[in-house]
Amino acid sequence: MKKELFLSLSLSFSYVVTQAQWVQQNINTTASFRTVHAVSEKNVWISGSKGTIVRTTDGGQHWEVTKIANAEKLDFRDIYAFNENEAIIVSAGEASEGAAKIYRTVDAGQTWNLAFQTEEKGVFFDGIDFWDKKTGLVFSDPIDGHWYLLKTIDAGKTWQKLTTTDLPANKGTEAAFAASGTSMVTVGKKQAYICTGGAESARVFRTLNQGKTWEAIDTPVPAGKASGLFGMRFWDNNHGVAVGGDYLEVEKDLPNVLVTTDAGKTWHLEANTNPVGLKEGVAILQKKILVAVGPSGTSYSKDFGKSWIMIDKTPFHAISIVGNNVWAVGGKGMIARLNIDFLK
Repeated sequence: MKKELFLSLSLSFSYVVTQAQWVQQNINTTASFRTVHAVSEKNVWISGSKGTIVRTTDGGQHWEVTKIANAEKLDFRDIYAFNENEAIIVSAGEASEGAAKIYRTVDAGQTWNLAFQTEEKGVFFDGIDFWDKKTGLVFSDPIDGHWYLLKTIDAGKTWQKLTTTDLPANKGTEAAFAASGTSMVTVGKKQAYICTGGAESARVFRTLNQGKTWEAIDTPVPAGKASGLFGMRFWDNNHGVAVGGDYLEVEKDLPNVLVTTDAGKTWHLEANTNPVGLKEGVAILQKKILVAVGPSGTSYSKDFGKSWIMIDKTPFHAISIVGNNVWAVGGKGMIARLNIDFLK
């Protein structure tokens, strides 16, 4: 989400030293991170502010911190990695100021090629995701009342603007939050979802055919200038969860958990997280435990959102889980792995 929302989202939250559950990584950077993609238990990619890329290929024993040349002013809000060598990143910011760019690497980040850029007024990239290694989607805040969508069918080498005749209009100031890299997710072979905020109530946009047609689905989550839905995750084609809150009042007790059991056709409220407040990212561990993170702290649920238990109040922005490895990232260079022994 752009303009004043982007400025607020760019602020780094202060944090306390992580407790025993979170094992903080020793990273030599003060960049703020809002996206993490764990490809395997050994291979993890992270991107953030100041053009910063961080990666490990040994499960966090060693970390490599690099910056893309001439991109020091860019804020990379989402990253998608295919393996330890290939990844694509998206920068969030005003296109008219040279901040709407997509980069691609095939050599483990040694070099990054600019795959797409635009200076079209109003474009502000929020996220990226892929159905498979060839086919993916990038989306921007609305232009003239509709999402700005880009699609690739060649693993991100080239991108084309996706036009659809029945794309539902956004309502007023409705947009998406570039907060965790999960305000848009792809599911299965053809499904994709975008969650929103900024207007009177949060909605979820859904496509079942790789973006050819879309529908907008109302949800019971209230929204406003700084509130709504921030992140999503599906654990199969039918079952998914969305989380949110208010980024100006991160500890405010608002409805912040939605669950779907019918591929996003309907969404219903579940219990608010513990601790309450803004949750920006959510993921699933061992196909049965939801873990939600945000500036207000970390929660987990063993009953798919019906009840939540607090892990601690360490503030994070994004989360990624693969196997038994749970990674979360936040402001001021915060990268941590969750010790899951207490969850067993």
